[in-house]
Amino acid sequence: MPRSNVNPGIILAALSFAAAKHRDQRRKDREASPYVNHLIEVSNLLWTIGRVRDENVLTAAILHDTIEDTATTPQEIENAFGKVVLNYVVEVTDDKSLPKPVRKQLQIEHAPHKSPGAKQIKLADKCSNLHDITHSPPFDWSPERKREYFAWAKAVVDGLRGENPALESHFDHLYEAGMKSLSDAE
Repeated sequence: MPRSNVNPGIILAALSFAAAKHRDQRRKDREASPYVNHLIEVSNLLWTIGRVRDENVLTAAILHDTIEDTATTPQEIENAFGKVVLNYVVEVTDDKSLPKPVRKQLQIEHAPHKSPGAKQIKLADKCSNLHDITHSPPFDWSPERKREYFAWAKAVVDGLRGENPALESHFDHLYEAGMKSLSDAE
């Protein structure tokens, strides 16, 4: 394993910050798991599979949904974690004032133009989501809705390719396994 200069104190501070901000949120999975589990998984995928050792990327991965899904301001993130982390978080944040179909299309269009760190965060996020949809999907998601999500996620990831082959391979495996699972269920 490569040596790391990652400060565990910063990572723990980001986990504490994210846990407080997302404290009342649950995932849409069958278990309604605490939302913070997703943030931990995204950062863990970057560390274990992607071999990412950039403290700012790992910190931003933990915080990647705070602006989008909580009342967190960009200034709060910058004050606590710095401009670089804030820039990554902003780069992967959807504008919730836009209709969902527009936001989804913008993710596809913007994917190739993201910074290397933001591409890796987004890639790990999509891996986490595919895993959850395959293994513990929301109760109200039909097979067709799952297929649509998979197709959309693949379109986003196709624009992210070239930054982290290990994460890309992991995504491809999750995509194939998920699609096979959907076919087998029919």
